[in-house]
Amino acid sequence: MLIVSGIWPPDVGGPASHAPEVAEFLRSRGHGVEVVTTADAPPEPRPYPVRAVPRRHVRGVRHYRVAALIHHRARECDVVYATSMLNRTALGCLAARKPFVAKLTTDPAFERARRLRLFSGSLDDFQQAHGHGIAALRAARDLTLGRAASVVCPSAYLAGLARSWGVGRVDVLPNPVEVPDLPPRDELRERHGFDGPTLVFSGRLVPQKDLDTLVAAAARVPGATLLLAGDGEERARLDGRARLLGALPRAQVLELLRAADLAVLSSRWENFPHALVEALAVGTPVVATAVGGVPEIVRDGENGVLVPPGDPEAFAAGIRRALAERDRLAAAAPASVERFEPGRIYGELAEILERAASSS
Repeated sequence: MLIVSGIWPPDVGGPASHAPEVAEFLRSRGHGVEVVTTADAPPEPRPYPVRAVPRRHVRGVRHYRVAALIHHRARECDVVYATSMLNRTALGCLAARKPFVAKLTTDPAFERARRLRLFSGSLDDFQQAHGHGIAALRAARDLTLGRAASVVCPSAYLAGLARSWGVGRVDVLPNPVEVPDLPPRDELRERHGFDGPTLVFSGRLVPQKDLDTLVAAAARVPGATLLLAGDGEERARLDGRARLLGALPRAQVLELLRAADLAVLSSRWENFPHALVEALAVGTPVVATAVGGVPEIVRDGENGVLVPPGDPEAFAAGIRRALAERDRLAAAAPASVERFEPGRIYGELAEILERAASSS
C-alpha cells in the first residue's frame, strides 16, 4: 500500500501524525507500506520506504515530480491512500492504472478559491457560489474525486457535501484519538501557571477560526484568561489581545488542554476539529460554535456547550454556562469520545483499502 501525504515528521500537523500512524497499523496487519511525501530535508529512516520530493523545487516542478513519483511507486503497489495532494495522486494512479482512496478534510475547490481570492465566505456559502473560475475549480475537484475508489470523510457533514457533488463511494470515518497518560490536572495547572478560569484554543491562527469573536467573548467573562496555542497569518494582529503561545509539540498541547477549565473553538466553519476530540479525551469540556461536523463531537449540555457562530455575547454566555457546569461536563467528556479509539478507526480504514485493492 502506498501512502501519499503532503507533510511528514518532523513537520507538525494532523496529516504528519495521521500518515505514520496509518503506516504502522497497516504493517501490523501484514501489509507492505511505502510513503510518498514532500520535505525540506530527507526524512529520518523508517522500517518502510519514505520517498520525499524536495520542497526547494518551484511549484510546477515540484507538482510534476510528485505526480511522477506516485505513478512510479503505484505501479508496484495494490492501492494508494492519499491524505492530500489529491490531484497529483489521481494523475499518478491513472497513469499506473491503480486504484486510490482519498481522505477528504475539506472542499478542495473551496480552499483553492480562497487562495486565489475568488471567494471569501464560508464553506456552506461556497456551495451556492457562482463564477467561471469557481466552476472550473469545481470541475477539477469532481474529476479528481470521481476517479477515487472511495472518498473517506471524517464527518457526516463533509460526507453529505461530497455526495452532493456526485461522488459515488463515500465512507464516514472519524479521525482517531489516543492520548498518553498525563499528570493530575492540579499538577499541570501549577506547572503552567494557570490561576483562575483558563480557556485554551489549539489550532491554526487563521480567519476561518474567527478569533476576534473568541477574544471578544473571553473579555466578557470576568477573570478569564485566554491562551492561543498555534501559529498562522493572524498571529501578528492578535498579539497583545490574548496570550500567544505559538506552535507547540502535541504533548505540550495535551497538557494545556488537560489543565484548562475549557477548550474553546469559535470557527465560522469546520469539518472535524481534532483538537476538540483531544480536549474531551483528556477530560476538558468544550465551548464551540455549532458549525460543520462540530455537533458530531460536542453534545450541548452533555460534554460541552454549543453556540452560534459570529456572536461574542452568545459565546461569552456559553463560557459562563460551561464554567458553572464544568464538573458535570468534565466527568462525561472522556467517555463521549471512546468511539474514536484508533484500533477501531484504523481497522475500518484498512478494510476500505483492502476492498479498493481487491476491486481493481
